[in-house]
Amino acid sequence: MSLDTATVRRVAALARIRLEEEEVARVQGELNGILGWIEQLQAVNTDGIEPMSGGTPEGIAAMPLRDDVVTDGGQAAKILANAPDSEGEYFSVPKVVE
Repeated sequence: MSLDTATVRRVAALARIRLEEEEVARVQGELNGILGWIEQLQAVNTDGIEPMSGGTPEGIAAMPLRDDVVTDGGQAAKILANAPDSEGEYFSVPKVVE
């Protein structure tokens, strides 16, 4: 598949990319090169190969999830030890919006 200059201009307009007239030929060559790589990938025989999702054949849903629990809480004093200013167990920051 090969793109002509009119198609390159249309793709650029759809992507909101401003192309100067002298850039159209360069971009046309680059896009045609990318389409050539895609044609090479489509030529690869993938019969008998299961589709993959998320890096595993089972997909991302098969990944084990850990319980959502607090594991290192209750250390407000240690966390605020180096804070320039605090109020209770919270950082105190200067007001930036009037």
